[in-house]
Amino acid sequence: MEKQAAKLDRISNLPWDVLDTILVNLPLREAARTSILSSKWRYKWTGLSQLVFDDKCFSSSLSMEERWGEIMKIIHMVQSYHSGPIEKFKLAAYCSPNFSDLEEWIQYLMDKGIKELILQDFGFVKRFKLPCGIFSCPQLTCLELYGCVFKLPSTFKGFHCLKSLQLTQVSIISDILESLIRNCPILERLTLLNIDHLASVRIHNSSLKYLKIDSEFEDINLENSVNLDSVDIRMFPMYGGIITRNNEQSNSCNFDRVFGCLYDIKRLTLSCHFLQWLAGDQVQERLPIVLNRLLFLDLKEVTLSNFKEVMVSLSIVKSCPNLEELVITVVQSNGSRPAMDCFTGLCLCGFMFHKLKVVRIRGIIGTRTELEFIKVVLTLSPQLESIIIVNYLGDRIPESLLLEVDRASEHVKIISLAL
Repeated sequence: MEKQAAKLDRISNLPWDVLDTILVNLPLREAARTSILSSKWRYKWTGLSQLVFDDKCFSSSLSMEERWGEIMKIIHMVQSYHSGPIEKFKLAAYCSPNFSDLEEWIQYLMDKGIKELILQDFGFVKRFKLPCGIFSCPQLTCLELYGCVFKLPSTFKGFHCLKSLQLTQVSIISDILESLIRNCPILERLTLLNIDHLASVRIHNSSLKYLKIDSEFEDINLENSVNLDSVDIRMFPMYGGIITRNNEQSNSCNFDRVFGCLYDIKRLTLSCHFLQWLAGDQVQERLPIVLNRLLFLDLKEVTLSNFKEVMVSLSIVKSCPNLEELVITVVQSNGSRPAMDCFTGLCLCGFMFHKLKVVRIRGIIGTRTELEFIKVVLTLSPQLESIIIVNYLGDRIPESLLLEVDRASEHVKIISLAL
């Protein structure tokens, strides 16, 4: 009977790397349940090369403190029985960690050769100090940190394998961030969300391909980041104030500092406050370079009655000859003669959206300025396939208002929605 059972239990006899591949594809809670299969399986799950704690691991009835207690039980078992490397650790469960325990666990992961360290969204934010060992972890390829104080030790030599970096609600000053980014020679993805004390964002990294910033800051410089192909910037004024201009900005145009090297950009998303910052004291008619590869442009929270925001938006649009998709989210505003004159001027100067196929305009309420902009898009887009107009506050905009407009594309479909 024992020989027959051994023949039937082929899974238990598989090599550990095969079993590990199977178990890491299960939710951690389900992987832990394999301990009841037999004595041979009792501690197999504690040897996983990847540990992911998320909301699926816990009952929704547990408090944040109770969740952390359950996490620590698992961590203690792993520390007792784990003998191999741990390549990935992800904490994405809404919990209330004891930060001394967390610091100790991170140091343990460093000793285990961690490659992907991901900390996301605790129940509350208390800035904890990162263990110094994390800065001498040469094999890290992905680092996501939440709610910590980030200071580089004098011995820091760089993260030479790091490809993805995300900092969320992290306390880090501008000089340290700049040094960190410079010393990640193969970094491809950088995400900065709600960063503390970030007055200036200076990003100089020629390997970077993806950049997302959603945070308070006063100044930005992307010079030498020549391989960026996707940029998403949402700016908030420092301390909730107005957009200011510092001394460094006075030496060169903001357009140059952001767009001067974006030769490979394919996707670009910008928001209201950042458009105001770009305008500075004087708006250029076009960008310093032509964005020949840009196919997708998303402009968020644009005030169509704000002359500077309209001018900046048009300057960007006019520098994208191969643009295929344009998304604009507008905020409520009154009509503006100067802004309407900008749209009229676009027609008179002979400009055309030669490659534009899809346009989505959100937040429309039907002002004259908004309708004038829609008419301009229809008039100047010979390849346009669809224009989707979304009103968030009331009834949809009647298509009849736009049927009499001269349309450069015979096949364009006009879709008006109300949400």
